[in-house]
Amino acid sequence: MWPVIVDVVAAVVAGGLVTLLAWRWPHAPVAAPQVEPSTIRTEVRRHGRLARMLRSRLDPQATTGLALTVAGAIVIIGGVGVGLLLFMVRRNLGFATWDLSAARFGAQHATSASTAVLRNLSLLGGTIGLIVVVVVTLVIEQRRIPHRAAIGFLLLVVVGQNLLANGTKVLVNRARPDLSQLTGFAGSSFPSGHSTAAAATYAAIALLLSRRRPPATRSLLAGGAAAIAVAIAASRVLLGVHWLTDVMAGLALGWAWFAVCSIAFGGRLMRFGAPVAVAEHAAEAQATDDAGTVPSTATGS
Repeated sequence: MWPVIVDVVAAVVAGGLVTLLAWRWPHAPVAAPQVEPSTIRTEVRRHGRLARMLRSRLDPQATTGLALTVAGAIVIIGGVGVGLLLFMVRRNLGFATWDLSAARFGAQHATSASTAVLRNLSLLGGTIGLIVVVVVTLVIEQRRIPHRAAIGFLLLVVVGQNLLANGTKVLVNRARPDLSQLTGFAGSSFPSGHSTAAAATYAAIALLLSRRRPPATRSLLAGGAAAIAVAIAASRVLLGVHWLTDVMAGLALGWAWFAVCSIAFGGRLMRFGAPVAVAEHAAEAQATDDAGTVPSTATGS
């Protein structure tokens, strides 16, 4: 049962870390993390142009200005992360050097019991499993907090991650491990479709379930979503159908896509375009303030 133990440990560690991080910043605004205005003012006071840009993009009172900045950063980080992993794969560097040993571990320690457990766990990241979980979530949430935008949000997350993962698979066309494939699969190996889907979808579900919940509950939901995604990703490696770098790329891609979708819907506000509206309002207010301010250098000496 070593493969199952390794899977559970990886999931618990990931879930625990995310829970602690979420608990550390439990009072972040709905659509974005919080930044102290005094800190921003201190850092950029001597640089007028930079100050004006950051004032509109990082002021926590203009929640969406920061959210859009974070979204751009997440897209860049996610893209760079996937690119770096692909570079490692092509050059057999970094995490790619662990690919073969991880695959061998799963093949050498597999038992009928561990394989059955990991297969069932893997189903939670498959198409049917995700559809069932998404439908159940929507039924529960529409009864608790009726909001049609939640349906569009989940559809965007699920459909978008599928297109991203499969499009990348076609472009990369990486061969799968051939040591001991203990479950079914389709398409090429990089990135893992199950990992991408699990990371994006379960994070989206946690976001919906966290609406109007206390900080402790939101932290646990975030940690639970991360734990499930990592458990599903690890199961794909231990079942011999993905390399370690495949699932790492899948998790990065899935979480990045979830972040972009959640910001587009205003986080827990669940209103598509709300961030843009808030950003535009903040920009207009800033322009009005700037127009009504007379610089001190304009006065006569």
